[in-house]
Amino acid sequence: MPPRVSVLMLTFNRPQFIGRAIESILAQQFQDWELLVVHDGPNEEIPVLMREWQKRDSRIHYFRRTIPGNIAEASNFGLAHARGEYIAVLDDDDFWTDAEKLSKQTAFLDSHPGYCGCGGGVIVIDPDGREQMRYLKPEHDEQIKRLALMANPLAHSATLYRRESALQTGGYDETLAGFQDWDLWLKLGKIGKLYNFPEYFLEYRVWQGSGSFQQSKRNTQSAIRITRRYRRDYAGFPIAFPMALLYHAYAHLPVGVQRITYSFLSRLKKVIFSQRPIAAE
Repeated sequence: MPPRVSVLMLTFNRPQFIGRAIESILAQQFQDWELLVVHDGPNEEIPVLMREWQKRDSRIHYFRRTIPGNIAEASNFGLAHARGEYIAVLDDDDFWTDAEKLSKQTAFLDSHPGYCGCGGGVIVIDPDGREQMRYLKPEHDEQIKRLALMANPLAHSATLYRRESALQTGGYDETLAGFQDWDLWLKLGKIGKLYNFPEYFLEYRVWQGSGSFQQSKRNTQSAIRITRRYRRDYAGFPIAFPMALLYHAYAHLPVGVQRITYSFLSRLKKVIFSQRPIAAE
């Protein structure tokens, strides 16, 4: 029998974190899952690590793509190999903090057929694991869609969504250079409802090697495309589009300026567009 949940994990060049991510999946109370690790890039430590993990648990599957591509291509590769009714995502440098995450989310989607996906709250940590802040995304579908064009409405690694719904909408857009998950939520929001649990499911690591920092220029180009693409489907375009242009201009500032200001501005945006943000003590 196929598993209920397929967990997609993309990895490129961060072998130092992947073990913690996998441990958080193994710790889930809900055990009817498979893990698909999709590896792009030249790092030779990762295949060695994955062979050891596969010996420990037969539900772990490792795929090394011969021709690396962008995040959307790797994600669609994982979707094509997934067998689960539901798809969960976990970046290789993050980890789940709630052992009941999958239990709560599968139960919600099982009992709410009109919903395409659900997410949860995030605890932001630094490279040493120190908490920087925590935030909850808007909870209910109406709240989510009111702000969806201004900020990513669900945290990718905290989500669970229906595989068939994602395939119905075409999966991740491979023409986008970044923010492919944001585009997916907006597509799913057009055919069904979305929900965010008012609970913290994920520890999200912000560091200079993270995708959010490294891909800032490509992300801003995608933000401009996304806001224009869905301007007739979601409210807030007169605010969202100028914000995307400002974000794009910021990404072209000197790297030194971005390194100094990135963490603060990232936290500020989360405070503005999230529900009940809490600063670390």
